[in-house]
Amino acid sequence: MHAQDLTGINGISQIFTGAYLPAKYAPLRKILRRIFGPTRKKDVSWKIKTNTELDKLIQHRNVINYVKAQRLSWLGHVHRKPETSIVRKIYKWQPYVTRPAGRPKHRWDDDVRNDLRRMKLLKWSEQAQDSLKWKKIVEKAKTLHEL
Repeated sequence: MHAQDLTGINGISQIFTGAYLPAKYAPLRKILRRIFGPTRKKDVSWKIKTNTELDKLIQHRNVINYVKAQRLSWLGHVHRKPETSIVRKIYKWQPYVTRPAGRPKHRWDDDVRNDLRRMKLLKWSEQAQDSLKWKKIVEKAKTLHEL
């Protein structure tokens, strides 16, 4: 049975090392393959990188947690800016028009606030003012499984 035959079984795809990767990460692997490109073999042919090779390239980091941690880092950076800063004004800006009927748009701010809720961070805006404390929170977010 090939690895391709195993994809889609109960929403889980198996990689050659025996580790399991949830199906929701399949687009991530596709993006990583696009970023790192194929491997050139000695006989001048090209080979698509395996999941194991991709893991070695990203040093076994959870990429999704890393991206979420970077969002938290940026949020802290914006909150430490003075009120007169253009970045802070744009972040706090509220449109004057009403939203159209239907499902609300997915917003960056909502995602970050959901991550903060999952980390059980209360009074995060006060903690963001201290850059060293906020940096520790961001590092903690990179290793959390709940994010």
